[in-house]
Amino acid sequence: MNSCSLGVNAFRSSVQAAAHHLTRPCIRLLPAASLSARCFSSWPLAQQQPPPPRRGGHGRSGLAAPALLRSARPVLPQWLGIRTLIGGPPIPIHYVDIPPGYLDQDGLPFAKRDLDTAAVVAIFGPHISTTEANLLLRIMHGRRVAGTLEDPTVRINTMMFSKEHQKLALEYLRHNLPVDEIANAGLRAEDELAALEKGTDLAEDQARRGPGYTSKVKLYKDVEAEPKKDSVYGPSALDAIRARNKAKWDAELKRREEEKKKREEEERHGKAGPLQVAGKRQTRQLSPKMQEYVAKAQSDLKEPPKMKSWQRLLPSAVFVLGLSGLCLAYAEFYKPAKRADRLFPDIPPAAATVGTLILANVACWALWKIPPMWRFLNQYLMIVAATPRAATMFNAMFSHQSAFHLLQNMAVLWFLGVRFHDEVGRGTFLATYFASGALGGLGTLTWAVLKNRLDVASLGASGAIYGIGAAYLWLHRFESFRILGFPAPPSDGFQGLSLLALAAAINIGVVFIPRPLTVDIASHLMGMSVGVAAAHLVEMKREAKKREQAGEAKQA
Repeated sequence: MNSCSLGVNAFRSSVQAAAHHLTRPCIRLLPAASLSARCFSSWPLAQQQPPPPRRGGHGRSGLAAPALLRSARPVLPQWLGIRTLIGGPPIPIHYVDIPPGYLDQDGLPFAKRDLDTAAVVAIFGPHISTTEANLLLRIMHGRRVAGTLEDPTVRINTMMFSKEHQKLALEYLRHNLPVDEIANAGLRAEDELAALEKGTDLAEDQARRGPGYTSKVKLYKDVEAEPKKDSVYGPSALDAIRARNKAKWDAELKRREEEKKKREEEERHGKAGPLQVAGKRQTRQLSPKMQEYVAKAQSDLKEPPKMKSWQRLLPSAVFVLGLSGLCLAYAEFYKPAKRADRLFPDIPPAAATVGTLILANVACWALWKIPPMWRFLNQYLMIVAATPRAATMFNAMFSHQSAFHLLQNMAVLWFLGVRFHDEVGRGTFLATYFASGALGGLGTLTWAVLKNRLDVASLGASGAIYGIGAAYLWLHRFESFRILGFPAPPSDGFQGLSLLALAAAINIGVVFIPRPLTVDIASHLMGMSVGVAAAHLVEMKREAKKREQAGEAKQA
């Protein structure tokens, strides 16, 4: 077995890329998002101004949506919101609307009908069933209405759900179904105190409620408290508790009202729209000029354009198939120039080719640091499932937003790309690189459209790099490699085929991790498939050449 030693992970540190992205709840913003393996994001309703640009690249390694992002919370797009449903009984949102016999484990209806599978996946991801997701939403909505969100005695009913899913459910409900949770909690506290004074249990009082039941407790801000007769026993402990609770509730309501006014003012100033990329929370106030660039870079669309699936896919598919045909022709007919005719004769061809690609990626990364360019980059250097452009299948593979993502991809491209280039030549190398990147982008777009995930966007060079890595490992699938000197001799190391299988397994395994998916698995796997196919064509060409040479030798 031939043993080789690579100075960096033979196929891009897939584990590191997955861990880097899965620790984030979502992608960052258009002019500011750091991504590592092509990622996905939703378009939440903007609530804050986005930070200045930083983003990840495409390997199909970075994902983002078409405009600037405001909130890191993955939220269901507005056109799938609860309020679009019609018919059915009214949805309870007030404490006094709690029906008789309400139980925390059953919850309360949060919509006219349960969400379907597509909506559940858009909110929670693929790691929870539709039935469980709707039950969780009913329980969390019931607690908002009953004022028991912070009640530890009912948490046993949601222990089967992860904290992340509970958080996503609560955020979705708060976004689509406003409820005054503070007021409901206050009303419940008042009823509990009243039941305590009477020596009864609140649950028993609630069980005796009839259809016309109305709590005697009113919001302090709506009804003036009646003058209380002096007690012969003096102030009670319950009076002191009520006073403290009233002061606390009043302060909380005032704070929320101020935050709401401030948020509305910021949104009006920034002209925010719902079709945006999810991103990192704002930590500082943007200057007026920067806010102007942010507003110009955002999309004015309220929902994706109405199009059939084939209408979204056909232009990009035709473009990518044409590009792939050109790549095959280039690989077949390319003739290397003589050294005297080369632009840089003293630089090895592999270094010149790979170095030029790296410089192109660095230049596109630098463009993301220029605010006036954000709108153009959003439109033409990012694959957006809602509004696809054919040219982005090629352009997006040069686009990175974060320095870390760029460095990660370019390091792998250098260590594997130079080796693959030396072995197959410039024609086959460039054909494999561009075909892998373009078909990887088309794979992502196809997946998003067929799954109706129009909130997905992607950019980066990972699809192309996975193609180069897969092609190189397939050509050496029965040879051995050491990664950073591991495993140590006398072991021969890892076979190329085992490394290729490990990279595929890691990408597939990420799908089953119970966290919001931010890695562009479709692009990675498609890039690997194209790389293996390219390596197979190289082997067939070599075999044909050997047979031709053998035939000529016999004739001689």
